[in-house]
Amino acid sequence: MESVSTEVEQQSKPPSDDVRTEYDELAEAVRKHRFAYYQQDAPTISDAEFDQLYRRLEELEGLHPELKSNDSPTQEVGGAVSAAFSPVEHLQQMYSLEDVFSIDELKVWFTRAQASVEHLGGRHAKNLKWLTEVKIDGLAINLLYRNGELIRAATRGDGRIGEDVTHNVLTIKDIPRHLKGPDHPAEMEVRGEVFIPSKEFLALNEFMVESGKPPFANPRNAAAGSLRQKDPETTAKRPLSMYVHGIGSREGLEARSQSGTYDLLESWGLPVSPYTRVLDGYDSVREFIEHYGGHRHDLRHEIDGIVIKIDDFATQRAVGYTSRVPRWAVAYKYPPEEVHTKLIDVAVNVGRTGRVTPFGVMQPIKVAGSTVEMATLHNKDVVKAKGVLIGDTVVLRKAGDVIPEIVGPVTALRDGSEREFVMPTHCPSCGTQLAPAKEGDVDIRCPNAKSCPSQLRERIFHLAGRGAFDIEALGWEAAVALTGPAEPETPPLGSEADLFDLQIEDLADVRIERERRSKGAAPGETELVPYFYSKGTDKKPSEPSANTRKLFTELEKAKSQPLWRVLVGLSIRHVGPTAARALATAFGSLPAIREASEEQLADVDGVGPTIAAALEEWFAEDWHCEIVDKWAAAGVRMEDEADENTPRTLEGLTVVVTGTLENISRDEAKEAIITRGGKASGSVSKKTDYVVAGDNAGTKLDKAESLGLTVLDEDGFRKLLLEGRQ
Repeated sequence: MESVSTEVEQQSKPPSDDVRTEYDELAEAVRKHRFAYYQQDAPTISDAEFDQLYRRLEELEGLHPELKSNDSPTQEVGGAVSAAFSPVEHLQQMYSLEDVFSIDELKVWFTRAQASVEHLGGRHAKNLKWLTEVKIDGLAINLLYRNGELIRAATRGDGRIGEDVTHNVLTIKDIPRHLKGPDHPAEMEVRGEVFIPSKEFLALNEFMVESGKPPFANPRNAAAGSLRQKDPETTAKRPLSMYVHGIGSREGLEARSQSGTYDLLESWGLPVSPYTRVLDGYDSVREFIEHYGGHRHDLRHEIDGIVIKIDDFATQRAVGYTSRVPRWAVAYKYPPEEVHTKLIDVAVNVGRTGRVTPFGVMQPIKVAGSTVEMATLHNKDVVKAKGVLIGDTVVLRKAGDVIPEIVGPVTALRDGSEREFVMPTHCPSCGTQLAPAKEGDVDIRCPNAKSCPSQLRERIFHLAGRGAFDIEALGWEAAVALTGPAEPETPPLGSEADLFDLQIEDLADVRIERERRSKGAAPGETELVPYFYSKGTDKKPSEPSANTRKLFTELEKAKSQPLWRVLVGLSIRHVGPTAARALATAFGSLPAIREASEEQLADVDGVGPTIAAALEEWFAEDWHCEIVDKWAAAGVRMEDEADENTPRTLEGLTVVVTGTLENISRDEAKEAIITRGGKASGSVSKKTDYVVAGDNAGTKLDKAESLGLTVLDEDGFRKLLLEGRQ
């Protein structure tokens, strides 16, 4: 009760000078950023930052209604019309949508909307259906057709007055000038979203950079900027597409529902989104939201949320509108995956195969639930294609658990102090001159594979990973300490060949550099501290830490890992878990793989000529063979024991495992398939015999169903392993 009374008190008191100042500054900021977004197609803040400003403005107006006026940004739809285009009045207003940012907020909206419908009673409340569709991150467009002929195309503008972009829209192949079929309405407004497909966005930015023009920060800006060109020939060169998402004024169009209208529009040749469903209630809508939340980057275009609408037109009309939004529709916005931050520098990393990869060093920023400071830039051509300069404010995207990606620069914020990235000519780790692995290769590499500290460190970290020996106590920092500590001058490991010969006492003197934590230490001041042993005192001598003891326990355990994991741990180019399993199944031992010819290796299903050539090349190096010999001498298992008791129930069958299974990991499932003679494939095709689908199976399950393949759950998979083909 206290919180409620406090809120009532706040609402009853007139706003203070500080509140009025905050409100005025917020309103001005929202107007400024809205202008940059809608009129200039060059926003200088992320959508998430804009949403925060806008919601705070709404919050202040809720607490102090007297602040809100007719010209408040919260009472406007979209943006004003640019002077570069002729103004066009829409026959029926184009509304914005109310946004919700959490499942709880969606539930509140859903409850309110259902209550409104139930209050109406009668046919409105019976069999209520919800049209649910992905929210395309593009530019809204209004197409006016008369008797099947496209008469005019206009942007949304402020919702009532838009910009005439007819000549530009005529260049978009998806949009028909003449509708197919008979019986077209005398007049109708078709609403849709113009966008640039995700795959074609990078190619467009490469073209912009090569032409000496600033690249686009994201696909939405690219679509808006392309559609609002003064010269239609420029628009025609851009890869614009459109999907229908609504209908406005119509004369002579008889349809009871929006979904039914979509079917009709599609029959006339208009492009309708394939990602639209009519659902029965809140639970189904929530499942739809969760599905596309996990697969939003598998779609043809970028999305930033899900739109939910009452499907029935009569119910829409009965529920009605506010001055700005329809009461029968809402937009659920996914948590932001894009933010703006400063690109402080571009550095390079030397990987385990010698590949030199540039990466962005940024001002730390939180995105998609974690703080990000670095993002890969792949190679010098990608840096150039993205058009980013050191010192730029950049758009950073992190989709769920995916590696952070720099999308592009915010060129409007450049002040002239930015500079280009120059790829180094020599390895920053060992000083060796860099060169392409082969002529014409985009990537450059450090050829000093044996002695380059960075490559060794990356190989040690890789072999300890879950896909190889699975040594949990040997993480990145431990790999650094073993291969290049501050002390001693000669590190414990000069090669991975010696890993299994390490003794716990070999690590007593290893020191690494860490920031000094003691009282009175200056910012950035460092000191050398023991890594593997505790810091000794006069009373208590130095001794191995608990994690160090765990490391040696896990190293001993790793010696008995199956052959395929040993193969992955050797860091042979192109040999990942799938190829390693195939090789281990076909040959049974590392000596047999080592002695096999390139032709014999290539004949193995799942290997092929590229991997076979990489294996031959790897074993041709004496120091590589020394790794294998030393590991074998230290007790690492070099062959798999034949299990005569495991029946070959899956001989000749191809099985794909997708999603999360409850009682078995994906690796264990693949192992079970291979040991029974089957092929554990990573992709679904007509040659696939079975698809095993767990939770969040995604697009592989969709493809399996479209091909009519047999799909098994975990119980069905267990039966398949026991009995074979069903």
